[in-house]
Amino acid sequence: MTIKTLIQQGEGEQLDFKNKISSCEKIAKTLVAFANNKGGKLLVGVDDNGYIKGVKNEDEEKYMLQRAGHLYCRPAIDLHFDEIYVDDKVVLLAQVAESDTKPHYALNEDQRWWVYVRVKDKSVLAGKVVVDVLRRSNEPNGVFINYTDKEKELLEYVHTHTKSQLPELCKHLQLSKRKTQRILVNLIVAGVIDVHSGDREEYYTEK
Repeated sequence: MTIKTLIQQGEGEQLDFKNKISSCEKIAKTLVAFANNKGGKLLVGVDDNGYIKGVKNEDEEKYMLQRAGHLYCRPAIDLHFDEIYVDDKVVLLAQVAESDTKPHYALNEDQRWWVYVRVKDKSVLAGKVVVDVLRRSNEPNGVFINYTDKEKELLEYVHTHTKSQLPELCKHLQLSKRKTQRILVNLIVAGVIDVHSGDREEYYTEK
């Protein structure tokens, strides 16, 4: 696949364009979101609209990305680089592999560590349930679910209510937030329901 064909796909879950790397904090969110999902490619020297501007100094861009990956991501994230020449311009391709040490945290501008995931073409803040699901994804032996009445109640509610959210599930089950989250995480890891992150509240749907 050529770089132009890749650009024509547009930004998405596994592809992001950057004119240049100007902030380690901002790019760390993208690196973490890629590592926490299925990995991704970052094209530096490409505008959001897909116009190829090229990079002025690829070594400087690499330095910023490596600095972000090692100092602003926890655990640290390694990147693989390729320099691609297009119409006498250089595009820096930085690849992030899907991590086997999830979740990764990014150091934000407020000097706090946050988990991000990739949703379409955005890197969004992950809620507590998603963070726990990422943590559980590292476990090699899967999950055993004991289907109590509460698990059945939750599944029935999600079946009849699209985009169910945590507060309404807590109220319906008459359980604390912590206990409801634990049931949700088990069911998500088991592949029974899906969790969706967005700009607002996470919501849950049937698989």
